[in-house]
Amino acid sequence: MDVDAVLDEAGVRNAHVREYVRHWAHVTRPDRIEVVSAADDARLIRESLAAGEILPTSDGGYYARSHRKDTARSEERTVVATSDPADKGVYNNWRPAAEMTATVTGLMRGASVGKTMYVVPYLMAPPGSPLARYAVGVELTDHRTVALHMIRMARVGIEHIDGLGEPAGFVRAVHVTGDLENLGQGTAHDRRHFVTVADERTILHYGSSYGGNALLGKIAHGLRQASYDGWASGAFLAEQFMLLGITDRQTGRKHHICGGFPSASGKTNLAMTLAPDALGDRYHVEFYGDDITWLWVGDDGRLYGMNPEFGVFGVAKDTNAATNPTALAAIGPGTETLFTNVAYNTKTSEVWWEGKTEQPPADLDGWLDWTGEPVAERSPERRGDPWAHPNSRFTTTLSNVPNLAADYAAPSGVPIDAIIFGGRTRDREPLIRAITDVAEGVYDGLTLGAEATFAAEGVDGMLRYDPMSMRPFMSYPEGRYAEHWLRIIGQVTEKPIFAHVNWFQRDPEDGRFLWPGYRDNLRALLWLMRLRDGEVRGVPSPVGVLPAKSELLLDGLRIDEADLDRLLTIDLSAGVRRSISARGTWPGSKVCPRRSGRPTTASPLTWKAARPDRKVGHRRVAAEVAARRPPGTEGRDRRQPSNLRERARRAPVAASAVRSASSSAGILGRW
Repeated sequence: MDVDAVLDEAGVRNAHVREYVRHWAHVTRPDRIEVVSAADDARLIRESLAAGEILPTSDGGYYARSHRKDTARSEERTVVATSDPADKGVYNNWRPAAEMTATVTGLMRGASVGKTMYVVPYLMAPPGSPLARYAVGVELTDHRTVALHMIRMARVGIEHIDGLGEPAGFVRAVHVTGDLENLGQGTAHDRRHFVTVADERTILHYGSSYGGNALLGKIAHGLRQASYDGWASGAFLAEQFMLLGITDRQTGRKHHICGGFPSASGKTNLAMTLAPDALGDRYHVEFYGDDITWLWVGDDGRLYGMNPEFGVFGVAKDTNAATNPTALAAIGPGTETLFTNVAYNTKTSEVWWEGKTEQPPADLDGWLDWTGEPVAERSPERRGDPWAHPNSRFTTTLSNVPNLAADYAAPSGVPIDAIIFGGRTRDREPLIRAITDVAEGVYDGLTLGAEATFAAEGVDGMLRYDPMSMRPFMSYPEGRYAEHWLRIIGQVTEKPIFAHVNWFQRDPEDGRFLWPGYRDNLRALLWLMRLRDGEVRGVPSPVGVLPAKSELLLDGLRIDEADLDRLLTIDLSAGVRRSISARGTWPGSKVCPRRSGRPTTASPLTWKAARPDRKVGHRRVAAEVAARRPPGTEGRDRRQPSNLRERARRAPVAASAVRSASSSAGILGRW
């Protein structure tokens, strides 16, 4: 096979891209090579249908089924590798770059024989973005369905690698599926490896064809690599945040809110929310993104954000007209959505998942579950098993989202007015509490957690901490991560307001949810924007500003007064009891010492309640961060993306930047 002839025909002129493709073609030994662009989507669909890799759905979409051992991310097999042991953190599963590169290259050697290597050039940012230099990548994959997903999730085409300011400045992403039947998934002999060699801007994934393990432009590049790039350059933050816009039609003002939520805490539903019917004439909500936000300081000193993705890779389970009508419309007829691991009817071409309708289809004829087994032939003891995998997915382009913001692809991004955090907790957090000190807002994100996982494991009421909702995507040490956040926010002249939200409070007697959730969640965000703009004052508390009941826009909301009172109240004594009984601490920090001198997992809420005499302030946070830097690293050179010629000097946090993080105009200076 003449690799250069294929690249010539496709119009690939970048010498570094050509060398990269030649190298990995030599390693993996595919029979064919094909350069892909978005214009190839229809042809790839036809070829995939003819090969039986996907099936048509009744509403113009497509259905794919992954291997039954290959249905989700695998955190224990996911590694961040660099050449510097100082990059090791608690969550990034660090390994030496040379060791991991050799291991994965060995596994990939000859693994694509008989297959086609698809060369997928992509851009994880709007063209012309100030962060475009960090957004260009080329994925090599031996799986055609992965190419179809990438076309929906990123901007795909060779134009993105032509004319790069630094021709070598692209992320090198290699995906090899491997023999999925014989990889030892979940055993001591597991051969899967999902490696981001961050200081070389190289991603090597072996042993999967599923989601984040295979769509390397998404979380491997968009979060792990981008997070490392943002820190190494000092230029930006890459976070697992949603991003939405709210326009007040009466005043013409528009606000943008981004924020992080651990798994099962309502991030996608909030990102795609609409205004409640009673408020819909005045307020319009626009969707920007449900999963990733890159944040940077603009030339005017404001914080800006953008969604680097081109599509939505959403969880199908429980998506319906009540929970997320926006998502349902985005995957409806004519959207060419690609569904993965849902139930499929071979006779009607319908798809179904748990929660799509209240009950599964009554007529079982033709229905196959996500493994391909006929539902009608199940044994009696398995009749109640799920039809779709709990992590079944849909992939659709942003253009299919009905309330997509008109400026979603603006290269300049959008100004960020608020950063919110929210974890599913039954009683320890109120509906919303605003945090008007910026350093405390950052600290709240660093100690974010949710109960969902621990509840499933039977550890009642305890949190699984998930800093900034980035726990599975951390690429450098946690203390430096906190430092980088303070540095970026410290440069902002017009500070965003922070808040912690919780849609999941339950009645302690009967377990029902106190707040209706979904579209009514917008009411809390509207109050936050009014607080930021000085239209309401709220009720000060030791842990932030709470809404006064009269300040919430409750038009059309049916809720018990006692429930609303509970939602707007903090049980400090319960928080203190939990903080005293907790074990462990947030990685890289001892900001919350227990009274006994041992670490605590207390959140800012519970810690401040227990120790009201000590302020969670920027000076102490900065000191804690500085104390944990390895000796000799102050001012040390940190590499820019390694294939760029210049190296940037990483300076310590400027005292003026940290000081500015605690002072703001208007409402932020009042409390």
